[in-house]
Amino acid sequence: MSHVLTLIAKPLTDDHIRLVQSFLPNAGAPDWLADGLACDLRFPGPARGLDQQLRAVLDGAEIDLYSQPESGRRKRLLVADMDSTIITAECIDEMADLLDLKAQVAAITERAMAGELDFPRALRERAHMLKGLRRDDLQSVYEQRIHLTLGARQLVATMRAHGAFCALVSGGFSHFTRQVAAATGFDHQQANELEWAGGRLTGRVVEPILGAAEKLAALQSLAAGRGIAAGDTLAVGDGANDLAMIQNAGLGVAYHAKPIVAEAAAARIDHGDLTALLYLQGYRADQIKS
Repeated sequence: MSHVLTLIAKPLTDDHIRLVQSFLPNAGAPDWLADGLACDLRFPGPARGLDQQLRAVLDGAEIDLYSQPESGRRKRLLVADMDSTIITAECIDEMADLLDLKAQVAAITERAMAGELDFPRALRERAHMLKGLRRDDLQSVYEQRIHLTLGARQLVATMRAHGAFCALVSGGFSHFTRQVAAATGFDHQQANELEWAGGRLTGRVVEPILGAAEKLAALQSLAAGRGIAAGDTLAVGDGANDLAMIQNAGLGVAYHAKPIVAEAAAARIDHGDLTALLYLQGYRADQIKS
């Protein structure tokens, strides 16, 4: 079976390529997907364990890489986490900052995303600390503190232009996913709902909570509903509640992820932006939509 190794860096140099080729003597000539940024090297295989070996060979160089069978690289379904993946912040931490509780809430968020806490319990605890915030407060967080991750729009626009269905599935809150999905171009969004009374947060989350199992279920149901095979799906996220969907997708990517996720995912992007997910699928720079 023919395999392909994708290398991504800023910059990716000929010296990097030669070093990898010295470890993969049967690799073909470099196929540049983006000059000085992303390159494919085709090789006859096998690929098992190759990525870890190459990271050791590259000795700490800031290069993202992933080896996979060449057939079936293009995915027809994208399911993406939102916080710290499609956007650069954790919305719940920024909400807490309005109440001078960011340090306390962020500490819980960090532990939950690292897999140290039960996600639903941690979400309920943090939501309770947000009691009293108004809708205008949440909107000010969105408008002033929420920024798209570099490459987010290009990832969604390019995959949609080539026929993929793109879904934003978040363990965060729908107030933000609705707006982020619209700004980014996702076809679908779903997230947790906060409970309101008298125009203010009650401190409770509407049950059931969307956590790891629900993210996996969303991946599977979205694929089944569109007749998409599991191998033709892509899931990306950074936290422990993303791991189940990442491990069950055809291409599961840990994006600037917590160690528990980066170590368990088949693919990881530690340095690049979200356009790296396009290069992993074999898209070339001139095919990327803005």
